[in-house]
Amino acid sequence: MSYLKPDFRHPELPTNDLGYTKKNYEGAISTLCAGCGHDSISAAIVQAIFEMSIEPHKIAKLSGIGCSSKTPTYFLGNSHGFNSVHGRMPSVATGANMANRDLIYVGVSGDGDSASIGMGQFSHAVRRNLNMMYIVMNNGCYGLTKGQDSATSDVGSYSKKGEPNPFEAIDLASVALQLGATFVGRSFSGDKAQMVPLIKAAISHPGFAFIDIISPCVTFNNNPGSTKGYEHVRDHLAATVTVDFVPMRQEISTAYPDRTSQEVTLHDGSVIHLSKMDQQLDVRSRNSALNRIAAYKAEGKILTGLLYMDPDSADLHDSLDTTKKPLREMDEQELCPGSKVLNNINDSLR
Repeated sequence: MSYLKPDFRHPELPTNDLGYTKKNYEGAISTLCAGCGHDSISAAIVQAIFEMSIEPHKIAKLSGIGCSSKTPTYFLGNSHGFNSVHGRMPSVATGANMANRDLIYVGVSGDGDSASIGMGQFSHAVRRNLNMMYIVMNNGCYGLTKGQDSATSDVGSYSKKGEPNPFEAIDLASVALQLGATFVGRSFSGDKAQMVPLIKAAISHPGFAFIDIISPCVTFNNNPGSTKGYEHVRDHLAATVTVDFVPMRQEISTAYPDRTSQEVTLHDGSVIHLSKMDQQLDVRSRNSALNRIAAYKAEGKILTGLLYMDPDSADLHDSLDTTKKPLREMDEQELCPGSKVLNNINDSLR
């Protein structure tokens, strides 16, 4: 979306707890097509991190190749960033995370980037429970190469060229659940009220937090017959819950009626409040999430919201029992303590 972004900001703009305005979390001017859902997702990321009062330099944003992978340029301009090779973002994120566990990792990918060439890398990042938020901007097509069907395009869905897709779609939320993801959500780029608290919860989750966000391609996949277009998605959305994220520092309270609210407490004491709409979904049950996704899909509906979360998640560093001190902060003596220490370790394992 090309437009002029003035440097001037009103001196009385709202600030967060750090004294920053949203301008401190913005990026460069977007060059995506006007109306692209990806820009709405970028705006939701900006809003969520602004409201969480996270210092921009404590975030590392990573991406692969594709329209979606261009978006980190358009948000968090004062954060660390790395645009990797097509489908290889998860391994880059893994390496960075192992070197510096103190950063907050935000991965942005697309349906082609994760469901095709990057599926193998995506799978291993999930099963290792890498501590990161992984967003797929899912438009069901290859927008950067003129709109060919992607692996998430629904069977029978019509692209702009007018031919139906003959293949069954890969449902990345279901795949993430089956691979062991400890946080899985789904949303729609046109629903900022749902995206923002989901993003907050994903960032606070200790482990692999996956959010599949349907983001219509206004140029190549927003036509009658497309199941990833704005009109179809708006008409077929079904929300699991109304999500409200309550930070640890705030008083925890709820105004939901009895027996309609569910609370999930994170490690840091933050709470996700869920006002249940689907009474059959248990967000603590992986099987329940998979069954409800399949049930809604059979009705031609798209289930959005928080689908699953493991409140007892242990991330990759916990599994490997790594040092609490980031590797990048260690000196040579700490990283290579010498043969005597190595011999003692080997002797202890005999």
